Amino acid sequence: MLSVFWSREFLLNRSFLWILFLVNLLGTIYGYIWYENQMISTLETQPLWQVVFVPDSPTASLFFTIALLYLLFPLRNPSRFTSIVRSIIEALAVVCSVKYGIWAVSMIVAGAWQGSELEWQHFMLIASHLGMALEALLYFRFMRAGAGALVVATGWLLLNDTVDYTYDVFPYLASELYDDLPAVRTFTYCLSFFSLAAALVVWRYRKKV
Repeated sequence: MLSVFWSREFLLNRSFLWILFLVNLLGTIYGYIWYENQMISTLETQPLWQVVFVPDSPTASLFFTIALLYLLFPLRNPSRFTSIVRSIIEALAVVCSVKYGIWAVSMIVAGAWQGSELEWQHFMLIASHLGMALEALLYFRFMRAGAGALVVATGWLLLNDTVDYTYDVFPYLASELYDDLPAVRTFTYCLSFFSLAAALVVWRYRKKV
C-alpha cells in the first residue's frame, strides 16, 4: 500500500506536483524572510556580492521549486543551452536541498545538545528541512541532470562554504556553537561531498531503471 506513494504515477500526478510546488514556493518565501535580518546586516557591513551566499536553505528550496516547474511544464525540443541550464538547476536543487536540509537539522540538534532552548519554530524547521532532503532525492529519479551537472553544483556548494567561513556570512548559529566553529566548518564541507555522493547513488539507480 505504501509503495503507491513512491510510485511515478503518484509523484508525477499534476495535482500533487502543484501542491508540492506551492508548498516549496511558500517555504522559499518564508526562508528569505527568516534570513532578512542577516541579509540586511550583510548589506550594511560586507561587500554587496557576499549577500548572495547568506540565504542557503531558501536558495536550495528556490532551485527545487524551479525544478518542479520543469516537471509541470516539460520543454519541447529544448536547445542544447536550455538543456544545460535545466540540468544545472536540477543538480543544484538536489545537492543543495540534501546538504542544507541535513545541515539545518544537525545544527539545531547540536545546539540543543549543548543547552540551547528549543522553541516550536525549531521543530517546524526540523520537519521542513528533513522534507527538503527527502523530496530532492525522491524526485531526482525524474530529473535529467547527470553526474557532470552534479559536480558543477557541488562546486557551487564548496564555493559557498568557502565564502561563508572566510567572510563570516554563514547562517546564524545557536550561541552555544560558536566555540565549535572549526568543527562546524569541517562538517559543512564534508556535507557538501556527502550530498554529491547521495545524489550520485540515486543517479546510478536511475540509470538502471
